[in-house]
Amino acid sequence: MAAFILIGICILAGFLFRRSGLLPEGSHKSINVWIIYLALPAVSFKYLPHIRWSPELIFPAVSPLIIWLAGWLWVKVYASQRRLPKPAEGGLKLTAGLANTSFVGFPLVTAWFGEHELGTAIICDQVTFILLSTAGIIVAMNSSESHTLQPKVLVQKLIRFPPLIGCIAALILPHFFNLQPLDPLFNTLAATVGPLALFSIGLQLNFQGWREEVHPIAFTLLYKLIAAPLILLLIAFFLQMKGVIAQVTVFEAAMPTLLSSGIIADQYNLHPRLASLVIGIGILLAFITTAGWFWVIQQVLT
Repeated sequence: MAAFILIGICILAGFLFRRSGLLPEGSHKSINVWIIYLALPAVSFKYLPHIRWSPELIFPAVSPLIIWLAGWLWVKVYASQRRLPKPAEGGLKLTAGLANTSFVGFPLVTAWFGEHELGTAIICDQVTFILLSTAGIIVAMNSSESHTLQPKVLVQKLIRFPPLIGCIAALILPHFFNLQPLDPLFNTLAATVGPLALFSIGLQLNFQGWREEVHPIAFTLLYKLIAAPLILLLIAFFLQMKGVIAQVTVFEAAMPTLLSSGIIADQYNLHPRLASLVIGIGILLAFITTAGWFWVIQQVLT
C-alpha cells in the first residue's frame, strides 16, 4: 500500500508544483538529467550482476521488438484509413510502439511484484531504448518534413546514452572487479529513480486540447494499454511460459508510452501536441489498466 501512496503523492506533487508556478518552466529536464545519468545506471549495477541468465530471459529481450512491430502495423492501418498526414502518422507510431518501461515501469513493477524483480524490467527497458534510438529515429526522420535519415546520428545517440553504457558496464565489470563494496552507493542512487521519475511525470502532465484529438488518442491507447500486453500474454500462454519472468514481461508491455517518444516527436515536428496528449492521458489511465493486467497475469501465467 505504501508504494501506491508514494506513486500518487509524487505524481500529484509534480502536477501541483507546475500549476502553482513555484518551479520554472522546464524544471523536469534537470530531474531527468539526474535520473538518466546517475540513477538508471545505478539500477543496472544494483541488479544486473546478480541476474541468473537463462533461456527464459529471451522473452523480455524480444518483447519490446514484438510490441514495436505490432504497433507500427496498428498505426499504419489506422493512418491509411483516416488519411493522416505523414508527420501525425510518425508521431503515433512512436507513441504506440514504445513503452515507458523505466519511469513508470520500474515503480509499478516494484509496487506489484517487489523490488527484486527489477532485473527483468531492466532487460525490457534497455531493448526499448535501443529500439527508440534506431527504429524510432528512422521513423521520425522518414516522417519529418524537415529532416533526412542520418546513420551517424543513430550511432551517436546509441553509444552516448548513459543507461545503456551503465547496462553494458554492469554486465562486464563484475567479471574483472569486485564491486560489492560499492553496493550501498548503487542502492542509494537506484532508490531515487521511482520518486524522481514520478515527480518528473507530474511536472509534464498536460491535457489541453484533448477533445479535438480524442479519436487518434483513443485508438493509440487502445493498442498501448490493451492490445500490446494482450499480444504478449497470448504468446506466453501458447508457449506455456509461466513464472515471474513472463509475468513481469507482460506487465511491462502494459506500460503507457515512453516519455522520450514525445521528445522525439517534438524534435522532428511529428504532431507533438497529439503525442504529448497520448503520453499524458496514457499515464493516468495506466494506473487503472495495469491493476487489471496484474490480476489477469496472475490468473493466466502462474
